[in-house]
Amino acid sequence: MLKIHGYAASINVRKVLWVCAEIGLSFEREDWGGAYRPTSDPAFKALNSAGMVPVIDDGGVIVWESNTIVRYLAASRGRADLLPVQPAARARVEQWMDWQASDFNNSWRVAFQGLVRRNPAFQEPRAIEASLSQFSTMVGMVDAQLARTGAYIAGADFTVADIAIGLSLRRWNSIPVTRPAYPNVERYYETLLTRSGFQRYGRDGGS
Repeated sequence: MLKIHGYAASINVRKVLWVCAEIGLSFEREDWGGAYRPTSDPAFKALNSAGMVPVIDDGGVIVWESNTIVRYLAASRGRADLLPVQPAARARVEQWMDWQASDFNNSWRVAFQGLVRRNPAFQEPRAIEASLSQFSTMVGMVDAQLARTGAYIAGADFTVADIAIGLSLRRWNSIPVTRPAYPNVERYYETLLTRSGFQRYGRDGGS
């Protein structure tokens, strides 16, 4: 059985849990990181020398990096609906996942740590304000893309890109500030909330 290493509140672990729900894939999960066992433990570092959750063990196939895991699970289970096989269509999905893992994630990190998690290391008001401004700009980019597709982030159909983008939009909705109106994002978010995987793993806890 697939084994997932990582604590369930992690946004990156929740990507993996959500794709498992979309595929209907059974798994066992073991708590690592956060308030649980440290990822500096040699047992964990043997799985991922970078020391980050999540990591999966799929019958002896070890994979880490959340978006890579999500793509691997969709491809290995033949779910071309979630991750297209045709190169151009697949690139349209993967580009949004890669953007989420780099630019989008980095935009909200300071504001989320300061305003939601109340992390004392992230309380500088100007840094929080700058993070919120950058985050809003990025959400505006998502809104414009959704206006173009009229549906999901990469086109007419739900794909694994929506797992990555949807979880970052959960961050957007969890920060206790007055947010600009982005009608396409709001429509999209309500659509994601109809999916059982997002209901279970996307919005719970907001952390």
